[in-house]
Amino acid sequence: MTNRQLVEIGENIMSKKTFTEKEIKKLSINPYVKAVSAKGITYTDEFKRLFITEKEKGKFSRLIFEEAGFNTDIIGMARIHSASKRWSEAYKKNGVLGLNDTRKGHSGRPIERELSLEDKNARLEAQINLLKAENELLKKIRFAERGLKK
Repeated sequence: MTNRQLVEIGENIMSKKTFTEKEIKKLSINPYVKAVSAKGITYTDEFKRLFITEKEKGKFSRLIFEEAGFNTDIIGMARIHSASKRWSEAYKKNGVLGLNDTRKGHSGRPIERELSLEDKNARLEAQINLLKAENELLKKIRFAERGLKK
């Protein structure tokens, strides 16, 4: 096995590192951090653009992170390399737009919107039908209970 392969294996193992509460607090202070948990960091779109700009000037990934105020010992080189690779590929594929966080507005919750009269009517009819079915079920249960009492 080559030295490079050993380094890559070591980096993959180290990427499983979780952050302590103290490290989370330190990382969350950085203005380029959008969110941080024990398992990962979400960087701001601004930092991703800065990173790509500096990378194109020939700077090393580690230096860019350090100049942005990150403690690279806390983050770990595996995370830095994977972020660099991910952002570089996204930038090559879609330009600056590829660096934007696409999760915004996709929380899984439907967007609140004004319903048309037809939609409101359909919802109310469905609600009425559900209530009717519940009433019928309750009637059957009561009827069955009466039969058992006799």
